[in-house]
Amino acid sequence: MPRFAANLSMLYPQHEFLDRFAAAAADGFEAVEFLFPYDYSANELKQRLSDNGLVQALFNAPPGDWAAGERGIATLPGREDEFRSGFDRALEYAAVLGNTRVHVMAGLLAAQSDRARHHGVYLQNLAYAADQAGKAGITVLLEPINTRDMPGFFLNRQDQAQAICKEVGATNLKVQFDCYHCQIVEGDLATTLRRDFDRIGHIQIAGVPDRHEPDQGEVNYPYLFELMDRLGYDGWVGCEYRPKGDTSTGLQWLRDWKAR
Repeated sequence: MPRFAANLSMLYPQHEFLDRFAAAAADGFEAVEFLFPYDYSANELKQRLSDNGLVQALFNAPPGDWAAGERGIATLPGREDEFRSGFDRALEYAAVLGNTRVHVMAGLLAAQSDRARHHGVYLQNLAYAADQAGKAGITVLLEPINTRDMPGFFLNRQDQAQAICKEVGATNLKVQFDCYHCQIVEGDLATTLRRDFDRIGHIQIAGVPDRHEPDQGEVNYPYLFELMDRLGYDGWVGCEYRPKGDTSTGLQWLRDWKAR
C-alpha cells in the first residue's frame, strides 16, 4: 500500500501552520511535506516532527520573491548566485529535518524566445544543485506544473522534465510526478507512470479538475495506487490538495483505502 504524506501547505487550513503537524499525526499520517520551511527555524520544525512521530518527506528550495509572483529562479538569467545560496540554505534545513528530497522550482518564462537562454541557465544550476545535494545523499526534484494553474511556468510536461534530467546526467536528479498537473496537461497517467518510473523521485496526488480530495473528479486513484504497488514504488505519496471541507472528514478516501 502506498505511504501517504500530508501536505501541510494545503491540508488543515483551519490550524496555524505549526499546529498542522499534530493534526496530521492525529489523522494517522506518518509523514508530512510542505512548500517552504524558511519562516521557521529548522530546529523548531524538527521539534514538531519529533513531538508527533512524523517524517519530513519533502520541501522546496527558496523560490525567489513568492509574494511578488515569482515561482522559482532556477532558470532565470542573472539570478544564479541567488539560486545557489538559496539551495545551500535548503540543504542546511534538510540536514536538520532529515528529508532526502528537495524540489527546485524552475520559474516563469516571459517569452518563448527566451527559452534557450533559460534552458542553459537551468542546466548549470541543476548541475550545481545535484552536485551539492549528492554530497549529502539528497535527491533534487523537478516538477512540471500545468499551464492552467501556473501560466508561463518553464516546465509543463513529464517528458520535458525527463529530458532535462538526462541532459544534466546526475543520478540524484529526478522528476516529481504530480498526478494532478500531469492529468491536466497530458493525461495518460498510468502509461506515463510506467514509462518514466525509474526516474521518478516523488509522487503527489489531488482530484482533477478542482484539486480537492483524490476521490473527487475524473482520476481513478485506486487503480493508480495499485499500479504504484505493482511498480514497486516505496517513496511517499504527497497529498497536495485543497480540502473541499474539513480536512479530517475529507480523509474518508484514505480510511477506505486502508480498510481494503
